[in-house]
Amino acid sequence: MLESENIKLRALESSDIDLLYEWENNTDIWSISNTLNPFSKHILKQYLENSHLDIYQTKQLRLIIDLKSNDKNIPIGTIDLFNFDPYHLRAGIGILIYSKKNRNKGHATEALQLLINYSFHYLGLHQLYCNIASDNMESIKLFTKVGFNIVGEKKDWIKTPKHWVSEYLLQLINK
Repeated sequence: MLESENIKLRALESSDIDLLYEWENNTDIWSISNTLNPFSKHILKQYLENSHLDIYQTKQLRLIIDLKSNDKNIPIGTIDLFNFDPYHLRAGIGILIYSKKNRNKGHATEALQLLINYSFHYLGLHQLYCNIASDNMESIKLFTKVGFNIVGEKKDWIKTPKHWVSEYLLQLINK
């Protein structure tokens, strides 16, 4: 269910700590993830130690996106469910393909489709949502390509060093 021809979504492993440390502390992507502070290895280690807990306990699920290769899988990003609401059967979704060399090759689309399928058919969710800055055209294109619809706009929602950016709310409802 969490594997396609080119992509495998897998649980976090303790060996992922250096990768997560690099990815979480790259200030170039902080604006996308609404991060304001760096993460210590200690905090990431604690997170990894609890990553085995059930989504019903933690209200979130983070998976590594592995690119399948002949001899080994190569981690290229993460995909998350967050703000999991088991009563209203919804969750937020986010994705990161870290290196630009791995972007625009269909990997994010495959990973999203895998997690959408898992969310609707295994977890029984009714809807997924995401929040995307209005100037992040790559992410808007990705999410609308897999069926998300823009359903709202939060004006001047994100403060950047130069100006304010609006943020779109996108939803995908399982019908």
